[in-house]
Amino acid sequence: METKTDTRERILEAAMERILHYGYAKTTMSEIARDCCMSAGNIYRFYASKLDIAEAMARKFNMEVHQEHARIARQDTPATARLHAIIEYGLKSTFEKLASDAKILEVAEVLTEERPTFANEELAQERIHLVRVLEDGVASGELAPIADPAFTAEMIQTATMKFRYPQLFSRLELPKLERELTGVMQIIDAALKAGIDPPRSQVRE
Repeated sequence: METKTDTRERILEAAMERILHYGYAKTTMSEIARDCCMSAGNIYRFYASKLDIAEAMARKFNMEVHQEHARIARQDTPATARLHAIIEYGLKSTFEKLASDAKILEVAEVLTEERPTFANEELAQERIHLVRVLEDGVASGELAPIADPAFTAEMIQTATMKFRYPQLFSRLELPKLERELTGVMQIIDAALKAGIDPPRSQVRE
């Protein structure tokens, strides 16, 4: 017997197939329901809106990114190398995914506009791994002491936001973005080693 979780996954798979073929705007909940041999009303018991399906679709795509970030954070390599690897993997994987299909980019644009909290949650997940790397770097003596690793990780994300969602913020090709990211990370690395802490009092109440 199919469980509710199984049904949700079946709906999501059908929705992803249709959206990746026809696009987000041209897909309706009724069509997704028909693909699943369900009534239009029944599908709303599992997803309240097409936007909820788009978010679930994005979370599924991003699961691999989070797993790779966790793997990189656990490596026995210099902290600065791991920081660069985490941001670079996010750049490459997202760029390639969005470049491979304009319909995926359409979903990303819709979520950015209508579900900004989703991006914030994804960044919070990434910060967990950045904080671990920063703390490792301080413990090994590679980095200067950091008063607030979580805030420092947030500022690293702010400085590299262009590379986290490349096609949403620029029209540059991947080699150019990689060159820019290398330069930005060199500046961040130098600051972390020199012990320059962000001015928390100016941004936190």
